[in-house]
Amino acid sequence: MKTKTLKKTERWITLGVIAAVLIVWTLGTNLGWVSAVLVPKPQAVIAAGVDIVKNGYKDYTLVQHLLASLQRLLIAFLLVLVTAIPLGLLSGYNTKVRAFMEPIVEFYRPLPPLAYYTILVLWMGIGNSSKITLLFLAGFAPVYIACVSGVTRIKEDYINGAKTLGASSRQIFFYVVFPAALSDIFTGVRTAVGVEYTTLVAAEMVAAVSGIGWLVLDASNYLRSDIIFFGVILMGITGILLDQLIRLVERKVVHWKGKS
Repeated sequence: MKTKTLKKTERWITLGVIAAVLIVWTLGTNLGWVSAVLVPKPQAVIAAGVDIVKNGYKDYTLVQHLLASLQRLLIAFLLVLVTAIPLGLLSGYNTKVRAFMEPIVEFYRPLPPLAYYTILVLWMGIGNSSKITLLFLAGFAPVYIACVSGVTRIKEDYINGAKTLGASSRQIFFYVVFPAALSDIFTGVRTAVGVEYTTLVAAEMVAAVSGIGWLVLDASNYLRSDIIFFGVILMGITGILLDQLIRLVERKVVHWKGKS
């Protein structure tokens, strides 16, 4: 009963914060506290959104812009899953693999994406390959580090207990190490999606003609702050939906999380 009441209170707090932001935004722009060029009125953003939904933007519909961005994001995300998770788990389980991987990951991880995007363009051209690679590199490090952390935090008693019962190294890895690290893996995956989404604008800066990130950048060239705000809000909503989808999968897969 207390848990339900607490969740209800938290939900009202969340709704209250959203309402407060909308009220301040509406009052501030309609009363002239800020310039409409810098911060557009909510009704202007809604009007721009309705126009883009009906007529599209620069020869592409809104759905096509969304699908173009999500396609790049999804391909990079799948590549991260099939590479970062196995390598991260192996690095946590085997110190030799970790010694090989860590210098590479730790070198490029702090670099701003734009710092090496120009190199990727030189190597791979201005097509989708360089954009997907940029998103892949942005998402790889968080998942890899989370996997390593998840494995190294496993209690030795669990592994020793499995060995005592006659489990092989392969069985220990798949039945002890992997399940114990799942919670950390999902944390890394959620972080990676967020990082990839923030990098999406940089990925669509060069020679793109579609995508939500490109839409925002193109609108900024014409000082269309209403379209910029619409694109940013749309990206935020899409990011929240993606995160909620991952959390839903996590609740189904790691059903024991938070339980004693």
